[in-house]
Amino acid sequence: MPSSLYETLGVPKTASQDEIKKAYRKLVREVHPDRNPGNEERFKEVQSAYDILSDPEKRQQYDRFGQANGRPGAGPGGTTVDFDFDLGDIFSGLFNRGGGRQQQQRGQRGNDVEVEVRVSFEDALKGVQTTVPVQLDLACHTCHGTGAAPGTAPTTCPNCNGSGVVATSQGLFALQQPCPRCHGMGSIVETPCPTCRGSGRERRTKRYTVKIPAGVRDGTRIKLRGKGEAGFGGAAAGDLYVITRVEPSKVYERRGDDLVVTVPVSFTVAALGGTVEAPTPEGNVSLKIPSGTEDGKLLRIKGRGAPRLKGSGKGDVLARVRIQVPKKVSKKQRELLEQLEKTR
Repeated sequence: MPSSLYETLGVPKTASQDEIKKAYRKLVREVHPDRNPGNEERFKEVQSAYDILSDPEKRQQYDRFGQANGRPGAGPGGTTVDFDFDLGDIFSGLFNRGGGRQQQQRGQRGNDVEVEVRVSFEDALKGVQTTVPVQLDLACHTCHGTGAAPGTAPTTCPNCNGSGVVATSQGLFALQQPCPRCHGMGSIVETPCPTCRGSGRERRTKRYTVKIPAGVRDGTRIKLRGKGEAGFGGAAAGDLYVITRVEPSKVYERRGDDLVVTVPVSFTVAALGGTVEAPTPEGNVSLKIPSGTEDGKLLRIKGRGAPRLKGSGKGDVLARVRIQVPKKVSKKQRELLEQLEKTR
């Protein structure tokens, strides 16, 4: 049995609220009694853990006091710790699920989904349209998400009259817990769908056509609203996020919207000045080399870089001068170089 609420959800104590929510949603799909009968206690544990850890204030109190020696409110060595918060607030937030947490679960929005797509460097600059396969939990094609076999429909739970919760007396408190008959859903399926076994969902692969805009970078997220997993109880579907993975270029190094390219320049042109051909994504251009240019200097070619995702126009191409020194020189060239050295 998990020794802490964090272990119940399978997350570390340092988990963010988003990580806690993702872990909760994943566990709910796995342990929900409609999908896996016999998991009622595990389902309740997950619900209770999420009720506390999803509330920043209750989570802070839990982190502070913990459950040392198996007793809530016991500190190190079993010393009793006085609680300085309102018991009514804690119990109402922890157990009051009628019209609150349960209503949200029964009409819960579908999960967001992320998928990666590989794009060549050239396509990232000019933009491209591609097809992306995505595995999703979607509404069952047989029962259309109801969980009931064709020709039948879910019925109102007679145990809770559709509220999804039942009240139990615990001394001074009247606590509400998920209905054990419908597991908090408010309805029951007498004849489960043979395809999805009553869950109302099935795993399928869908293919979406995605337009990759010009100028995307490695890690750019493209949002497709409503293309994620199906919601519960008729709620909206989640979103699909397509993450671009741009292959590196053999020619350019990207710096934001600028592209850096190495341009070889002879030492005579670097010393005396002149022009050389420099590559850009739109073709070669003539680049002016000022006299006395040093190795490694960056010369800017404006407006020939990557398209800007936000705003208009393009970045620049930064030509990095790489001075070439000949490995062999003729006798005449050596004489001229020696004369040059003497004049220095």
